Amino acid sequence: MNFEVRRKIPADHPSLAGHFPGAPIVPAVVILDEVLATLNEWRAGSRLIGIRVAKFLTPLKPEQPFTISLSGTDDAQNQIDFRCRIEERIVAEGRLEICPAST
Repeated sequence: MNFEVRRKIPADHPSLAGHFPGAPIVPAVVILDEVLATLNEWRAGSRLIGIRVAKFLTPLKPEQPFTISLSGTDDAQNQIDFRCRIEERIVAEGRLEICPAST
């Protein structure tokens, strides 16, 4: 099962002013915040327990559209893989550990 959304971080985001003046890039924590917001859209009520792995491979610039893809792992229902990309270039990828929503 997969879920995918498109996002972009606005140029006036508060974190960008100090995250390299004159040549801003989106901080990793802001990208992760968007990943978690996407998780909440896909699996409402799930809680993040931890981030097992997170790799940041390509800088993301303000206003640059990117895609967040989430997928359940074959190993366990409490793990979600994520991948953020600009077209085919990977910006970030990793694995989240969650507590699924109660049924």
